[in-house]
Amino acid sequence: MKHRIATLTAITLIAAACSTGTGATTTVSDTMDPNDSSTTTAPIPSPQKVVVMTHDSFAISDATLAAFTEQTGIKVELLPSADAGTMVSQAVLTKDNPLADVIYGFDNTFLSRVLEEDLLVAYTSANVEALDPSLLLDTTGRATPVDFSDVCLNIDKSAFGSTPPPTTLLDLTKPAYRSMTVVENPTTSSPGLAFLLATIETFGETGNYTWKDYWAGLVDNDVSIAAGWSEAYWGEFSAASEGTRPIVVSYASSPPAEVIFASEPLDEAPTAVITDGCFRQVEFVGVVNGAARPTAAEAFIDFMTGVLFQEDIPLNMFVFPANMEATLPPEFVKFTTLPANPVMMDQDRIAQNRERWLDEWLELVR
Repeated sequence: MKHRIATLTAITLIAAACSTGTGATTTVSDTMDPNDSSTTTAPIPSPQKVVVMTHDSFAISDATLAAFTEQTGIKVELLPSADAGTMVSQAVLTKDNPLADVIYGFDNTFLSRVLEEDLLVAYTSANVEALDPSLLLDTTGRATPVDFSDVCLNIDKSAFGSTPPPTTLLDLTKPAYRSMTVVENPTTSSPGLAFLLATIETFGETGNYTWKDYWAGLVDNDVSIAAGWSEAYWGEFSAASEGTRPIVVSYASSPPAEVIFASEPLDEAPTAVITDGCFRQVEFVGVVNGAARPTAAEAFIDFMTGVLFQEDIPLNMFVFPANMEATLPPEFVKFTTLPANPVMMDQDRIAQNRERWLDEWLELVR
């Protein structure tokens, strides 16, 4: 939480082997005594690594990454970007000279763009049979699901006294909830785009009241638009910051994080989810087209989709594992409310209309 509780673990970056720049050529025979058995006849190779481009909410325990290195001899170098949309744009701009071997964290709202730009090569994870088949959205076999969650409106329960909290998307346009809502910019934020798509799917493009009418109502009701999830949740949401807005676009799995990271033990979450209009978000990983270390990339994808990594996901990124064999932590289950019927949208429809919808949205909020 894609977007999520951004408690980032500290990852040690692997430095490249250094070389002198004197221009001198040194041979083994110049420096080694052939009768000295302690000398080394060949240089020690640099540790193998894999470079993983991620969004800024990626978090996993050091112990889990260390287990991958212990199993494979491959060290992980993280290349964090901003939100998923910015990450994908960066990958597109550098695709002729890729920065990473693996890209993780693009979701189904950006999947079509990743595929259109040919950023990935096909790879089938060794754990594919254990992955939830409903999450296998890429029929070309290039994007592997790692986790999922539902993008939903979250509310600060303490902020609603005599005013009942909203229960529907439409409620946010009512005068009673003026200046209460903060959403993310869909041009740069994956939850922001997910929310936009949810409104398009809910209100439609034709008829007496469309998604454009809905957004016009949000603007008239003084909606705040933040650059990304971190800025919205940690910067403006009243339950998680000094902000003044008690309604935020976040995740169905955000409330348990408020309990787990509370300074004092809590019996219930201080936030709640509005299940109307939630959008099912699936996050993917893939081998970068032109990766310098494709074999290491494949090994890391196998590891990410394995049970050890998958069971470490919920309490680090507060999303659900894609591997059906992974066990959820009890506190995660207790405080998470999943919508019964989350919104989904066909990938082809997103691909065909995404840029037009974003342009139309920009016109509405200017």
